[in-house]
Order: sequence, then C-alpha cells, then structure tokens
Amino acid sequence: MGSKNKLKRFKENLSFNNLFQPTRSELLSNSFKYKGFWKDYFDNNNPIVLELGCGKGEYTCSLAEKYPKKNFIGIDIKGARIWSGAKYAVVNSIENACFIRTQIELIEFLFSENEISEIWITFPDPQIKIQRQKHRLTNINFLNKYKRIIKSKGIIHLKTDSEFLHGYTLGLIEALNLKLIQSNHDIYLNQNAPEEVVDIKTHYEKIFLAENKKITYLSFQIK
Repeated sequence: MGSKNKLKRFKENLSFNNLFQPTRSELLSNSFKYKGFWKDYFDNNNPIVLELGCGKGEYTCSLAEKYPKKNFIGIDIKGARIWSGAKYAVVNSIENACFIRTQIELIEFLFSENEISEIWITFPDPQIKIQRQKHRLTNINFLNKYKRIIKSKGIIHLKTDSEFLHGYTLGLIEALNLKLIQSNHDIYLNQNAPEEVVDIKTHYEKIFLAENKKITYLSFQIK
C-alpha cells in the first residue's frame, strides 16, 4: 500500500466514531474513559468479546453480524489495517462492533476486571525465535493479563496456521493446569470444529489455505 493511501486511511480513522486511538500516556494514567464502562459505549450489558491482533477486522465484524446479542472489540496497532474493519462496520451499520488502535500489551488499561467474556486470537505472529517469545500472544505474561480482565469460565480462542504456536500453547495449558476445551490440528478435516471457526476466514487465512497450510484451533479457560 502506498504512503498516500495510508495517510488517507489514517485521516479517515479520525472520523470514525467506532475507532478509538488512545495515547500510551492516556492509558497508563488510567484516563481512558471506557475502561470499566464499555456498557456505556454499547448502551447495553451484553457480553464483550475481544479480537486481539484483529488486522482488517474480518473476525470482529463477522462475529458481530453473527451474534447481535454480543459486543465485539477488535484491537490492533496497524492503523491502515484496522481502517478496513472500522469502515466496514460503519458502512454496514454494525453497531455491536468497534475497534481500538493500540498495543495489546496495554490491554489491562482498556478493560476492568471481569469485563470481558471471550478473547479471540486470530493468526498472530508465532514469534518462533526464542528471543521473541515475550511477544507471543499466548505466553504466560499475556495469559496473566487476559486472566485479569476475563470473566470466570471465559473462553480464549486461538486460530493459527502455526503448529509451533499451537503446540507451545497446548504445553502452557497443561503446565498451568488450565481447562482445555478443544484442540483441532486441522479444522477443515475435523467435523467438531465450531461453526464460526470454519465459516469465517481472514485475509491471511485465505492465503494460507491457498498454500495448502493446515489451520489449527484451540479453546481454553484460564479461570
């Protein structure tokens, strides 16, 4: 994407009422007004579901269309990508979906304890190199962050093309004695895969499938 196109998207992002771009200092000072009060934004008490590293927001928007009695929030740091999801939601009047442009490591400053019902992690960078393990979205530090904001028996979903990340996360689930709900190593050959896991395909998933990569899925609870 050319720089002019990116700048155009960045500018349009500022006009979206469904896209928040809090500064790091705003979050660290606990000044973000919707922390603990997302019911005020959505104007209801429906369950809140997050998509972390939402990219173009395909899962956030598709899940919001599929489950109108739930609220969905996509989080990503890439402004030109998150524009796609915010734009789609505006054009299609999807009122139970919104987006936040920020770093996922700051998630505790966006939500209060027990405010989230589910978390989706869709096709994150597996960060295979050992020196990059602190950036894996299912490492123990991130799991502890999720634990603070998710409700009891809240579900975490991991959908990935990385057998490495799938196995790494399975190992953590076992080591930490977490409750594993489901583990599929190829969702398109497994008849028990949840409907939304099979039916919704992200931009990158379509690329991976064209390359004959297997798509894996995990779901588990951390409290």
